[in-house]
Amino acid sequence: MAKVYIAFWSGTGNTGIMAESIAEGVTEAGGTPEFLDVESASADILKDAEAFALGCPSMGAEQLEESSMEPFVEEVEAFASGKQIALFGSYGWGDGEWMRDWTERMTNAGAEVIDGEGLIAHETPDDDAKADCVSLGKALAAAAQ
Repeated sequence: MAKVYIAFWSGTGNTGIMAESIAEGVTEAGGTPEFLDVESASADILKDAEAFALGCPSMGAEQLEESSMEPFVEEVEAFASGKQIALFGSYGWGDGEWMRDWTERMTNAGAEVIDGEGLIAHETPDDDAKADCVSLGKALAAAAQ
């Protein structure tokens, strides 16, 4: 099975925990997860991928992290059409508006968001949130075949 990219930004580590659980699901489904640090990787690496994951916690007034993740997502939008994308992230306040906005944004760019919406976890992901991430990783691996 092909490499499955998981590109994310994590400030406190909670979104990183989600990424690890998604990678576990990818591995369980027979895929090979590959992490991308959005602060140092180019979005170009995702251009040829059929499916990949993007993760970012809610920042500020429920928005993506502005200095690294936002520019990365802007690059992805240019080639997102026809891609299957898993979105995920943690939050500490609010109701998930940043994820709904991000899902709409990727859908408007022509991507299919896996499971129809992004996966969110409040603060540090608990066992249920980790299990949801593993499931998302399995769906991501299936989409990447």
